Amino acid sequence: MQLRLITVGQKMPSWVEQGYEEYARRFPRDFQLELIEVAAVKRGKNADIARLTDKEGEAMLAHVSSGDWVIALDVKGKQLSTPQLAQQIEHWQQHHPSLVLFVGGPEGLAPACLERANQKISLSNLTFPHPLVRVIIAESLYRAWSVTVNHPYHRE
Repeated sequence: MQLRLITVGQKMPSWVEQGYEEYARRFPRDFQLELIEVAAVKRGKNADIARLTDKEGEAMLAHVSSGDWVIALDVKGKQLSTPQLAQQIEHWQQHHPSLVLFVGGPEGLAPACLERANQKISLSNLTFPHPLVRVIIAESLYRAWSVTVNHPYHRE
């Protein structure tokens, strides 16, 4: 299964890079998590946020092909427990060999990214800084994958 995490933002603090890598490196070869970072558009005092978000969305969509199953991480999306995410992973593995997850920037995802999404998932009712989301999603995916293969990482 090809799994790509497309995020807005580059040059993250070292703790974000280390946290993400800690979990991404644990995946097996047949379930690798690839990180694709698109540049955040510079925000000025009088920036047109909608236009900037649209531009970031265009950059994200440039990494998506027609056969990809796209999941948008969105506050309005469905919240899943770890066992539910594990079930989703099994479903995706059977039906969608190429999976893309979108993580937006400070203002969220562009409307075009939300429209392209086949599914919308929310990590929590809480708001997280977008750099931290890449660490949380890497750990959550690893934990859910571990459930699918009866790996002892996840304990209930």
